[in-house]
Amino acid sequence: MQSASDRHEYPAHWEADVVLRDGGTARIRPITVDDAERLVSFYEQVSDESKYYRFFAPYPRLSAKDVHRFTHHDFVDRVGLAATVGGEFIATVRYDRIGADGMAASAPADEAEVAFLVQDAHQGRGVASALLEHIAAVARERDIRRFAAEVLPANTKMIKVFTDAGYTQQRSFEDGVVRLEFDLEPTERSLAVQRAREQRAESHSVRRLLAPGSVAVVGTGRAPGGVGRSVLGNLREAGFTGALYAVNRAFPEDLKDVDGIPALRSVRDIAGPVDLAVVAVPAEHVPEVVTECGEHGVQGLVVLSAGYAESGPDGRERQRALVRHARAYGMRIIGPNAFGVINTSPQVRLNASLAPEMPRPGRIGLFAQSGAIGIALLSRLHRRGGGVTGTTGVSTFVSSGNRADVSGNDVLQYWYDDPDTDVALMYLESIGNPRKFTRLARRTAAAKPLVVVQGSGSAPQGHAVRATRLPHATVSALLRQAGVIRVDTITELVDAGLLLARQPLPTGPRVAILGNSESLGLLTYDACLSEGLRPLPPLDLTTEASAEDFHAALARALADETCDAVVVTAIPAIGETSPSDAALAEALRSAAAAAPAKPVLVVHVELGGLAAALSAATSTAPRAGAGARTRGATPSQPGAAPEGAAAREAPEGAHLIPAYPAAERAVRALAEAVKYGQWRREAADPGKVPEYEDIDEKGAARLIDGLLSRGQGLTLGTEETCELLGHYGVHPRRATPAPTPDDAARAAGALGYPVALKATAPHLRHRADLGGVRLDLADEEQLRRAYTELTQLFGKPEEIRPVVQAMAPRGVDTVVRAVIDPAAGAVLSFGLAGAASQLLGDMAHRLVPVTDRDATSLIRSIRTAPLLFGWRGAAPVDTPALEELLLRVSRLVDDHPEVVAVTLEPVVVARHGVSVLGASVRLAPPPARDDLGPRTLPVV
Repeated sequence: MQSASDRHEYPAHWEADVVLRDGGTARIRPITVDDAERLVSFYEQVSDESKYYRFFAPYPRLSAKDVHRFTHHDFVDRVGLAATVGGEFIATVRYDRIGADGMAASAPADEAEVAFLVQDAHQGRGVASALLEHIAAVARERDIRRFAAEVLPANTKMIKVFTDAGYTQQRSFEDGVVRLEFDLEPTERSLAVQRAREQRAESHSVRRLLAPGSVAVVGTGRAPGGVGRSVLGNLREAGFTGALYAVNRAFPEDLKDVDGIPALRSVRDIAGPVDLAVVAVPAEHVPEVVTECGEHGVQGLVVLSAGYAESGPDGRERQRALVRHARAYGMRIIGPNAFGVINTSPQVRLNASLAPEMPRPGRIGLFAQSGAIGIALLSRLHRRGGGVTGTTGVSTFVSSGNRADVSGNDVLQYWYDDPDTDVALMYLESIGNPRKFTRLARRTAAAKPLVVVQGSGSAPQGHAVRATRLPHATVSALLRQAGVIRVDTITELVDAGLLLARQPLPTGPRVAILGNSESLGLLTYDACLSEGLRPLPPLDLTTEASAEDFHAALARALADETCDAVVVTAIPAIGETSPSDAALAEALRSAAAAAPAKPVLVVHVELGGLAAALSAATSTAPRAGAGARTRGATPSQPGAAPEGAAAREAPEGAHLIPAYPAAERAVRALAEAVKYGQWRREAADPGKVPEYEDIDEKGAARLIDGLLSRGQGLTLGTEETCELLGHYGVHPRRATPAPTPDDAARAAGALGYPVALKATAPHLRHRADLGGVRLDLADEEQLRRAYTELTQLFGKPEEIRPVVQAMAPRGVDTVVRAVIDPAAGAVLSFGLAGAASQLLGDMAHRLVPVTDRDATSLIRSIRTAPLLFGWRGAAPVDTPALEELLLRVSRLVDDHPEVVAVTLEPVVVARHGVSVLGASVRLAPPPARDDLGPRTLPVV
């Protein structure tokens, strides 16, 4: 697109879609010679005041010379970017490299002058801030380290764009002009600003989809039935508070309404604004609908239509085109192949989905990529009898289908500061951006519980997911580190959600158990032990217990300072004194209300009426004064109490007691709440990344640069590995090759006896169980005999590659690994060497950089951790030294992303100190980190 005289090809990788402050989208791309007419048209729509601020003088129109200058760039010293909506410019930014004299220059000059111009109609949408992020990233790529900008003092909006960006800057005033100079190296503050803007923008983009003022259903059938007509009926029955429109190009011209809703042949025919369009037409007609919606100013689309990526390669390309088409008009998409969205807020009452009934208002947010799973979640949360009984309300529900645009990350951004959502439940068949999801999950989990069912790791055909080399179990462990309550089934998802929405978090693992069945109490006790809780001996109230007995026993348990939570077990009782379901529910609820700081759960057997009574209130109010919406229900409403169930409304703001039909399910939910509560307390003090004076970061960087100059990727040799690790205070014990018995004897003589003789061939490495390692060889005779035995057992020396190594102090053999995954980032892993990690997969994982608290928890997270702390009378080993080793390895891979893999095996942890007996390091150009660059939407 550029002329032959230009120095660089068109940089297509600078193109990006971004979400603006108000939730709309824009496309950012380089300006080229083909943009002359667009530039002139854009400039004509800019006010005289904005032109004056840009050029410091009246400048009514661009000359031909100006147009040439602003459209011809070499993409190195002169770069221009434009933000576009609907293919037309709404803002521009450019930089020109300058020298110390302020005149045009080329590299190695590292400063550039930058200037913006934003169309007045789009000012205040955050366009300039987004352009600044992108032009700064471009400049850094072209070795420009500093921007300078001259701004008139009255142009306060542009001054604010620069000062709020978070870069290190200097400000001066001369000749009536404010001059700003700022470094382009990202700082903690600039990244924090960028991520705060990202959260606000993405949250608003989802809010526009979930709280529209008007909805058009495109593809509404003329006859009852069909997807479009069903959604229209669901919107009407839910009592949507905004304007509704039925759209179908096949409608007769004289048709005025469908079921009382205005009927039109095109979105263009709608007189007023349309915030949301629900698209239910065949895939081949969707592009025409998108164009109509974009030209009418529709803010977002829910595409129910199928026939996209789930149908194969042609459908995948159709899906990419759909997203590009919608984003070009500033619209975001839920779908395609979506089930729809729901918002139960009384101010909205949106049911733009295929769910035939509106869920009851509540405090739980639901996200599912699968429509079938979405239906199952809604059903389980609202049905009575069987499974988890009782009703629990929903704040918002999103079923994203193929998740081509709006994803779980976007919905998390919305839920983070949504005052109507206290618990987030997510069913994720795939995670498109694990690094970002983990970051958002950690922040969300610090404010409200996030419960996730994660798919098996095999993404559905319709999902575009970046490749990850991490095992499914590792990703799950990283999610838990981020505070995610990770469960395996939708039953466990709902079980945990009910408890977290209705009860306070437990402050510890101590559980009191009481009830009218000794056997059920013992089952609950055993379940607590299995889940790592600390149950107190069950209290048997006998089958003759009355409601007053339950009340008194629960009150005593809640008052007991040695108890953190209470599980009440109940079975049907026989006799005149047996309490009714309603009386028992009221007794438990009143006792719990007197001690609201501790959670209470009920395990019931064949007491459906008790579950209904316990869940009589129609909102989930996790804390007093939370402002939960409480709405009455009649027996004909979804989730209303079944006829004959003696249930009363609980007071607004009261804790609702969740009831479970099995002890195992109640205890599992409680155990997850205990772990989450502990994470919340620890997250308040995440620890720090220690500084070590002996780390030579610059020396390691020089070594890495020199090694990588040899090629794109390489596994280091022994000497290079030891040198690089030595820069970070990690010193592996040297192993001397021994191709002959005499070489082995000379090496042992130099090292000093006792020594170890090891076979290092790949099939024998770290396999002491095969006999390829001989330890504690006290003299040359034992060494030569061991050498002979190895060669007789496993082959010639050149086949087994024997080495001699000085003996390390006895201890526990462990393994430390670090790997940089292109999707998840750098991960540090730890486990015991041998069968524990290789056969049983007993490894623990943490994201890098690891803090001192992370290192402490990492070594205690494996199931075999007791071996490090004096199991069965053995002497405890030096875990502080092990933690320091983990922290040093973490620093290495965090400081140098070119270190893409490190393995230390075995690491012998003795009573005093650690010994690294084997080490390998792999270098490669680091994978791109999109989380450190400017804000962008995923590339489709």
